[in-house]
Amino acid sequence: MTTKDSYNNCLNTIYSLRRYGIILGLDTIREILQGLGDPQDTFNSIHVAGTNGKGSIASALATILHISGYKVGLYTSPHLVRFNERICINNRQVSDEDVVASYEAVKSVHNGSREPTFFEFATAMAFYEFGKQNVDWAVIETGMGGRLDATNIIKPALSIITNISLEHKTYLGNTIAEITREKGGIIKNKVPVVTGVKQKNAISVLKTMADSKSAPLHRFGDAFRVRRGNGSFNYFGLENVWRNINTGLNGSHQIDNAALVLASCEVLNQNNPGFSLQNIKDGLLQNRWPGRLEIVSESPLIILDGAHNFIAARNLAAYLSENLSDRNITLIVGILDDKPCASMLRSLLPLCSKIILTRPKIDRALPPEKLYPIAREMIPDVHIIPDVDKAVIHAVENASPKDAICIAGSLYVVGEAKELFEKNAALLSKNQ
Repeated sequence: MTTKDSYNNCLNTIYSLRRYGIILGLDTIREILQGLGDPQDTFNSIHVAGTNGKGSIASALATILHISGYKVGLYTSPHLVRFNERICINNRQVSDEDVVASYEAVKSVHNGSREPTFFEFATAMAFYEFGKQNVDWAVIETGMGGRLDATNIIKPALSIITNISLEHKTYLGNTIAEITREKGGIIKNKVPVVTGVKQKNAISVLKTMADSKSAPLHRFGDAFRVRRGNGSFNYFGLENVWRNINTGLNGSHQIDNAALVLASCEVLNQNNPGFSLQNIKDGLLQNRWPGRLEIVSESPLIILDGAHNFIAARNLAAYLSENLSDRNITLIVGILDDKPCASMLRSLLPLCSKIILTRPKIDRALPPEKLYPIAREMIPDVHIIPDVDKAVIHAVENASPKDAICIAGSLYVVGEAKELFEKNAALLSKNQ
């Protein structure tokens, strides 16, 4: 059997675990990792939870650590095109051979009372790979929540909780306070916490949880803050004032994410890595995070942005309003069934001249027909093209060089669009 065959076979098996859905808890992942020799205890780690910004912050910290001379693992989800995106070493996706080897290792030790979920299996693979490759640091993004998330088996040097909004209510709770308690479950005894949480009730919950664990809590807007300038920003931190900072990611909300990164570097510098200011600046500027205000074509302008919940949709709307008010914007959008589709569309549609409703290939996606009445209330030019590839091709073929196309609503939609562009590069050179 070729490596390609082995790779495809193991991925098919892993993806088949999705039939078990989402099962929160630590017993199964703990059993698997014990069978692997607890690789998660062999490296330093940073744990990142929250509603939005997790991936941007995690990738920035991984980049800064790598520039500073460390061997760094990065575990994120979901992937956009290839499973390998989830597990990176020094900002490079692991190889197909590594995926197969880690799959075989996890498969060989699992003998628990139930089958692991897809996310549990993938998490075990990542931790095994990081241990095998002897990383110095790993930056770990939670999948859902925190307290019972499979990643919460680690003992981090720092916990980061980006922000909180209502999401995954079936699993995490119906109120901000309940969801905060779940995400705050990553807080460990005496491990410092950096957070961008702003709601008073969420702050109160986190403060109580941190106090109970004797964990120092550093909050954006209190312990550290930023002042925006013309293209750059100044950071007023825990111990330092750093000026003329830039981030390589688009969108004003990325400055808030960068503030959490800088505060995290300050906290870590109190004990371990020893980041220089130049390495921090370079890492922020070099950081890239696909599918988040990612520009893949200039003519027509094509932007990919997951915008998979209300806050993310609002951030995308702010970017479009600030930067593309002089363009005709076609929005290609597909939304999953557990998202606030009406409020997301109401944020985005007033800025667009045309909308194409589509549906990613995942069972949780909303049928475009359910989105149609909401969209038609706001703009008259609404089309339904259920297949993402066909929706993108239609938009590109009907766009003028000065138009803009924004593909959003779900990372799954963005992933399918990215895969199309990779296979059909001519689409991106239509008007170049």
